[in-house]
Amino acid sequence: MAEVDKGKISGDVELLDSFGRRSGFTSTDTWRVFRIMGEFVEGFESLSTTGPAIAVFGGARIKPDDPIYKSGRELGRRLAEEGLSVITGGGPGLMEAVNRGCRERNGFSIGCNIELPHEQAPNQYLDLCLSFHYFFVRKMMFLKYSLGFVVFPGASARWTRRSRP
Repeated sequence: MAEVDKGKISGDVELLDSFGRRSGFTSTDTWRVFRIMGEFVEGFESLSTTGPAIAVFGGARIKPDDPIYKSGRELGRRLAEEGLSVITGGGPGLMEAVNRGCRERNGFSIGCNIELPHEQAPNQYLDLCLSFHYFFVRKMMFLKYSLGFVVFPGASARWTRRSRP
């Protein structure tokens, strides 16, 4: 089995490490239960009063000059005009576009961010930003507090068109 750099793995990978290769009490399964529970409690308390929302998924590497970014921004505006909040991953790219459009129409813009070693910093258009260590807790927040879902491509429009058969 290949060695894994423990400083660069996600919380979910740590959780599934049944051989307990990490030392210290805070790396035990018992401690992880408390951390998971804490993430659920914080998420539930923070999102339970935000009102109806639509979750939007899309790529972090989409640039502001991309037509998909422009579409995401317009979607955020229209959802806000309809009185809906938006929930994204809270990062750059498409997520930023949707959060930005929502804020431009005075809607409530939510980001459910994930702690990653080298990316996924929150964007500047969030009214509420929650950070999660575990992907599955983050996904639960998207599902529980959304009335609907919109899924955009994960790559730039130019790359997507070239990659199609």
